Amino acid sequence: MSEAEAGGGSGSGAAGGKEQDRFLPIANIGRIMRRAVPENGKIAKDAKDCIQECVSEFISFITSEASDKCMKERRKTINGDDIIWSLGTLGFEEYVEALKIYLKNYREGDTKGSKSSDQNGKKQILLNGEPASSFDGM
Repeated sequence: MSEAEAGGGSGSGAAGGKEQDRFLPIANIGRIMRRAVPENGKIAKDAKDCIQECVSEFISFITSEASDKCMKERRKTINGDDIIWSLGTLGFEEYVEALKIYLKNYREGDTKGSKSSDQNGKKQILLNGEPASSFDGM
């Protein structure tokens, strides 16, 4: 058995997958982080790496809770309501109402409250007057 298969390799995941399969792309992480840093600010590679790992762990944490709920309810598909429920259950209540509004608008295909941020079809969603996230029309 290789070191990666045994879970001891540096690129091994909780399920023995490759690092690139477990983590969001570092370029995307850097792009998101740059939004919060002054124009002349810099972000060290180790900071991006740390956030990349934390974000992936956070997604797994929230998704695992939603998955457990679906299994108890004998459902196979995790939906947005399950994710929002798991956020509330795990102590992230302050995000629940804003995400309910976002999910409702997303499901309705509502572009009210959205404005184009560039010519590539990306939208900047506004929640309570503040930018929430960019998406590619998903």
